[in-house]
Amino acid sequence: MDTFWIWWQNLPANIDPVIFRIGGFRLQYYGLMYLVAFGLTYGLAIYRIHRRERRTLSREQLQGLMTAMIIGVILGARLGYVLFYNFSYYLHHPLEIILPFEFANGLHFTGIAGMSYHGGLIGTITAAWYHIRKQGLNFRKTADFIVPCIPLGYTFGRLGNFINGELWGRVTTSSIGMHFPLSQDPLLLRHPSQLYEAFGEGIFLFIILWLLRNKFRTSGAMLSIYLVGYGLIRFIIEYFRQPDAHLGFIAFNFSMGQLLCMAMITAGILFGIWAKRHPPPATETKRTRRK
Repeated sequence: MDTFWIWWQNLPANIDPVIFRIGGFRLQYYGLMYLVAFGLTYGLAIYRIHRRERRTLSREQLQGLMTAMIIGVILGARLGYVLFYNFSYYLHHPLEIILPFEFANGLHFTGIAGMSYHGGLIGTITAAWYHIRKQGLNFRKTADFIVPCIPLGYTFGRLGNFINGELWGRVTTSSIGMHFPLSQDPLLLRHPSQLYEAFGEGIFLFIILWLLRNKFRTSGAMLSIYLVGYGLIRFIIEYFRQPDAHLGFIAFNFSMGQLLCMAMITAGILFGIWAKRHPPPATETKRTRRK
């Protein structure tokens, strides 16, 4: 048993995050995990279309929506990190927002470092809303269709964080802790919070939403449950995750992630109440079904 714990606790140090290198170019597992997440979301949505669940989108409409969402999540996640987590730095280094180089100490290739989930969420919702409106679809019904397909992709995104050895957890004395070479003190055991998030935000939330996907008549209910559910799960796991060193705890010993989750939970509750009180007009529902 001791051999297992030694292997477990030193696992991050024995994982190479780079798939291959060609000169200065590196292909990392983290980028591959994004592709897997997008592909899995698309595959689950296609499954729902084939099963004629809700009859909201055609395959062609889904492809357009996925393209808009991918653009939204990438731009939103990057801008969200800049605004929420490191605004003062990027205010003085604006080129690093969009270019994969560091200019502070000479020119160094870094890749696009720093992505925010909450920024990605805002970007995705904004891009999806614009695309859906442009296509003449119903936003709430379309959101209820696509939302249950999304969380399982988070599992792979968080596994990408783990393989990268980033976003490690707080110090622990438990045997479940791991040594993260890039942390402030690699000799200390830390919670593998990336794996907690992979299970909680990914697998667990997916199971809940997938089981509930056809249970509600209120248009917009699934989006509301998603916002509240993810916010609660992430808020709890943040107690095991090390806050960003340059930010620390923001207010009342809450991390930036927890404050953003509070806003997310509040938005989900308010949206759910509004959706319950404002069902889509019957004419709009009929028009959406005919498409």
